[in-house]
Amino acid sequence: MYKIIKILIVITLLLGSAITYINPIASAEEDSNWNKIKQRGELRVGLSADYAPLEFEKIKNGKTDYAGVDIELAKKIAKDNHLKLKIINMQFDSLLGALKTGKIDVIISGMTTTPERKKEVDFTEPYMMTNNVMLVKKSDKNKYKDLKDFTGKKIAAQKGTDQEKIAHNEIKDSQVSSLNRLPESILALKSGKVVGTIVEKPVGEAYLKQNPELEFADVKFNEEKKPTCIAVPKNSPISLKHLNQTIDEVNNKNLIDKYMNQAAQDMQDDGNFFTKYGSFFIKGIKNTILISLVGVILGSILGAFIALLKINKFKPLSWLASIYIEFLRGTPMLVQVFIVFFGTTAALGLDVSALICGTIALIINSSAYIAEIIRAGINAVDKGQMEAARSLGLNYIQTMKSVIMPQAIKNILPALGNEFVTLIKESSIVSTIGVGEIMFNAQVVQGISFDPFTPLIVAAVLYFILTFALSRIMSLVEGRMKASD
Repeated sequence: MYKIIKILIVITLLLGSAITYINPIASAEEDSNWNKIKQRGELRVGLSADYAPLEFEKIKNGKTDYAGVDIELAKKIAKDNHLKLKIINMQFDSLLGALKTGKIDVIISGMTTTPERKKEVDFTEPYMMTNNVMLVKKSDKNKYKDLKDFTGKKIAAQKGTDQEKIAHNEIKDSQVSSLNRLPESILALKSGKVVGTIVEKPVGEAYLKQNPELEFADVKFNEEKKPTCIAVPKNSPISLKHLNQTIDEVNNKNLIDKYMNQAAQDMQDDGNFFTKYGSFFIKGIKNTILISLVGVILGSILGAFIALLKINKFKPLSWLASIYIEFLRGTPMLVQVFIVFFGTTAALGLDVSALICGTIALIINSSAYIAEIIRAGINAVDKGQMEAARSLGLNYIQTMKSVIMPQAIKNILPALGNEFVTLIKESSIVSTIGVGEIMFNAQVVQGISFDPFTPLIVAAVLYFILTFALSRIMSLVEGRMKASD
């Protein structure tokens, strides 16, 4: 009897192995990514909304909304799977990192497959086939009729894209300007910084309609049409299955052509620059003031705590504060922003919004500088003040609170005002993770309007107004405090 049981166990194991071999997906681990999406009831789609007609922002009923081919595809996927759709807009070269750390569920951003990307993520079936073209100034079209004519020339391409790879591989001795966003590449071309910009053909056609001074160069790259697909995290078989079902329907019904026509309507020019895009800049001003104000207030509180630790006579605490300050002052804020943004999910497993992550990064960064400002202010107070207060019976905490800190704050107020001004300008860095402050919304307007220059001028004026107004307010406050002397 015992031998029969052993034989049955062996047969069962062999049958299980055979079934696994025949149908590996059926025996694979359950798709945790798809389970999280279904439990949340929301599909978070990452994209870079500066790539019309594939994805861009527009004004609808007085509010900003997303439009384009990829947006319509995302809506259909969400509808087919009974999910809510959440669009997360960020720079293109940040999308893969956001996908791998769980900030987004899928990437639908005109992404073509490459061997390098396939190592990092999985791709669906293609929903569109595209090829790349070279944009040049219309006056230079006759100069560039072959790829050899671009030898040694400066070429622009969006960072992290297939176009960047083509510029390096197919143009001999090319000097490639890899820029974060496509509008920056177009601006570089229009301003004469580069002689050509490589783009996908549908996107190039959209820019030509709005920029008559540009034209396609009569050159062809050594490539066939490449598939545009949706990227999902590795080992997501169920996700791929559901996405491919929608893509099959889209391809069978030729819905991409319908989405293209809809995008063309959404890009129609129906007013002057400020009536169409003013709301973007107003939203940017609100977010810039919010994150800067929160950053400087909480940064001052944290900075004061760090300053007190640094002047503490207990050496381990003093060393710890010094390490904190030196590390934050010695590393770029951009790195700190990315560490907070990706680290909150990858290391802590928290799903924190880009706005909160950007604000936290600003608080931490400013606290290091404010700590040194406060420490200098405390050291500037005459030592006799501490001795006099202690001789009157005040303990250390009471002395710092009632005697030293009020005098120190009065001394450091101008420096704190300068830090606030600096923080307003440096808040533009958080645009890299999709926080809708002034610079981010200026970039959005660049993508919608196909005007890469005017939005930058408006953004510069708005930053100047904010910083100048703050500087005047701080001067008035300082004047009042001097009068009390």
